Amino acid sequence: MYRDVSSCSTYSYGDALYWDTRYLQEAGSFDWYQRYSALRPLVRKNIPTSSRVLMVGCGNALMSEDMVKDGYEDIMNIDISAVAIETMKRKYEYIPQLKYMQMDVRDMSFFPDNSFDSVIDKGTLDSLMCGLDAPISAAQMLGEVSRLLKPGGIYMLITYGDPKVRMIHLNRLVYNWKILLYIIPRPGFERTEDGNSSMKSYLEPIPTTENGHLPADFVMEDPDSHFIYVCKKMDDIL
Repeated sequence: MYRDVSSCSTYSYGDALYWDTRYLQEAGSFDWYQRYSALRPLVRKNIPTSSRVLMVGCGNALMSEDMVKDGYEDIMNIDISAVAIETMKRKYEYIPQLKYMQMDVRDMSFFPDNSFDSVIDKGTLDSLMCGLDAPISAAQMLGEVSRLLKPGGIYMLITYGDPKVRMIHLNRLVYNWKILLYIIPRPGFERTEDGNSSMKSYLEPIPTTENGHLPADFVMEDPDSHFIYVCKKMDDIL
C-alpha cells in the first residue's frame, strides 16, 4: 500500500521539525481547508456544545476559538509542533475552555480510554498520509482516536481524501464506526444553477456504495471539494 499523495506537496508533513520551522517562519493564524463558519452546520448537528472535544493537529488555526465563541465548553488541542502549542498557550491563556498540549497523534497514551465525546481532524490524517510510513501512521492514529472516543462519540475527519483512499483506513471492523460522508466545495467556490449536479445539499449525507465508495455516476460540482467523514463509534456490544 503506497502513501496517498492526493494532497501532498511535500513529504515532510508528518515531521515535527517541518512544522516547528514553518510556525517559526509564519506569523498569524491559518485554517487548513475550511473555516468554522462553513463547517458549523455539520459540527453543531453532530457534536453537542457540552461535549469534551479533542482537536488533533490544531496548529495555529482559529477553529477552536470560533467554537468556544459558538458555545463549546471544553476543547483539548494537540499538535506535534511544540512551537505551535507554546504560541497558542500564550494566545489563549485567558480562555479556560481551550487547553493545549504538545503530542503526536500516533501516541496519545497520556489520555485514558473513552476520554472524549468527539475528535475533530482538519487535515492531520492527510499530513500523515504524505509520509513514507503512511499506512502504519494512519493505523496508529486512527487506533488512538477510536480508543479515546466514548461509545456514541464522533470522529469528524475533514480531508482531501476521497472514499477510494480513505475508507480503506476508516472502515475497519476494530473501530466499529458508522460512517456518513459529506462533501463541501472549497472556500470561494460558486455553485452553478444548471441542475445537473449530484449534490443537492451540502448538509445531506452522500449516498455511497456497499464498500463506502461514491457511485460511479456521481458528479462533484467542485473537483477540489473537501470530504467530511462523520464516524460514530458504536457500542462494543453487538
